[in-house]
Amino acid sequence: MRNLDDVFAALARSPFRRRFRLGPREQAYLRDKGLPVVLSHAADFVAQRLAPAQPRNDGKQTPMRGHPVFIAQHATATCCRRGCLAKWHGIPAGRELDAQQQAHAVAAIERWLRGQPASASLKMR
Repeated sequence: MRNLDDVFAALARSPFRRRFRLGPREQAYLRDKGLPVVLSHAADFVAQRLAPAQPRNDGKQTPMRGHPVFIAQHATATCCRRGCLAKWHGIPAGRELDAQQQAHAVAAIERWLRGQPASASLKMR
């Protein structure tokens, strides 16, 4: 697994990854629910959609909008196994993610969400 500082430095050089921003709906959701709740959702999404060795619809399992975590997953390349996690994070495809790898993905999502403009007014409950 690559260090998140190295991953974020590489992501910052990607025009595709840099273009992701939370829309008004996702910003409102993040503000209303608070970061702890949204990160709980992130852990669930990672466990269900990313952790299996052969995720269903790999490469297409993460929507492009509708939840702040989905946007963050695309921005942080934690959206699929066959390309993104392997390429950007050094987590190989083909075997189930262990607890440390899942925590790594959620930490990347959290770091990105905290860097968004909406994070200044987050509920921290």
